[in-house]
Amino acid sequence: MVRLSVATESIIQQKYKQLKPYFNEASLRAWAAAEALSLGHGGITSVSRATGLSRTTIHAGVVELVQPRPSASLTSSRTSIRQPGGGRKALVETDASLLSDLEALVDPTTRGDPESPLRWTSKSSAKLTQALQDRGHQISPRTVCTLLDDLGYSLQANRKTREGKEHPERDEQFQPIADTVMDFQKRHQPVISVDAKKKELIGNYKNQGQEWQPQKMPIEVNTHDFMDIQMGKVIPYGVYDITANQGWVTVGLDHDTAQFAVASIRQWWYRMGQGLYPAAKELMITADCGGSNRYRTKLWKWELQQLANELNLTLHICHFPPGTSKWNKIEHRLFSQITENWRGRALVSREVVVNLIASTKTSTGLSVRAVLDEGKYPTGIQVSKEQFNSIRMEPDTFHGEWNYRILSMQQS
Repeated sequence: MVRLSVATESIIQQKYKQLKPYFNEASLRAWAAAEALSLGHGGITSVSRATGLSRTTIHAGVVELVQPRPSASLTSSRTSIRQPGGGRKALVETDASLLSDLEALVDPTTRGDPESPLRWTSKSSAKLTQALQDRGHQISPRTVCTLLDDLGYSLQANRKTREGKEHPERDEQFQPIADTVMDFQKRHQPVISVDAKKKELIGNYKNQGQEWQPQKMPIEVNTHDFMDIQMGKVIPYGVYDITANQGWVTVGLDHDTAQFAVASIRQWWYRMGQGLYPAAKELMITADCGGSNRYRTKLWKWELQQLANELNLTLHICHFPPGTSKWNKIEHRLFSQITENWRGRALVSREVVVNLIASTKTSTGLSVRAVLDEGKYPTGIQVSKEQFNSIRMEPDTFHGEWNYRILSMQQS
């Protein structure tokens, strides 16, 4: 399916808002059909996205234009052809739990590259329809397809995006993570997804993406991306609250170490988490298997023990298996939105980075806070055998290296 440019859809949307008050349903349908025909292949989809009219309605208008009825009147009028309140209400209005049940079926088994703006599922619409009907929803496969499209899903072919060697029990780890997240959410305990975003050069360098500028007046940036010794790089480490749909990003200047990772979680708790979950006794952390929060890093677990002691919380840690870091919620719920927000913008200073991250918002209600961390996080810190053995760690029976709890020393 071809999607036309955002600029084209924006123009159509503006026309629609201006003309809608003066058209009745028939004339509005005819105008939308004419716009779609003028755009050619993909026109119906683009007009539907821009106006909110269904593709079925626009297609019906196309048929009417090609085979007009003698009695059809398309004259402009404020009068609606339907009686007030006529027509069937949207299914999502009469079935409040439909969308949440559909996403619950799709999201735990979502596959692919979550950095893409599209999320997709390999489950067929027929199977999803049957599963929804089993839960008491009256819905057809066609409606399921429409709802998935509205939610940002589409069926796509395979793409080679796997990272490294696949673990034989990779898929089996996803379900325990999903089950634990749901359990924590039901008990109103916090669940966060953590990771470090890629390091960013500070300076007048090209940043991928485009933004609106006067014609033939692009922002000029350096030809080469040689690092500025004085400005250096920044390390954004993120904490994403899965339940509240809120993000926290610590922009570090030193090194991406386990100390820095846990310091970022600590700042999130004191600045955001504590206020949202004043009665919390536990905290669930989902992380990938590499980087500063690597499951084999002793310093990561030692620092988590210090955090558990300080906050008097039991920490539940679940790592995504090797080669699946992109499945972590923070990647496509927070980091991809930050990347989209600063596309085409040169990150000329640390202040610009912090402000761009903090201004990231989405239509689904995402809000983000960001701070600059000028602290020192040296590399090469060793955790002694005695220190490591003192950690109150309880591995799970299923892959205890990936799933474990760290108890506060204050707890009996």
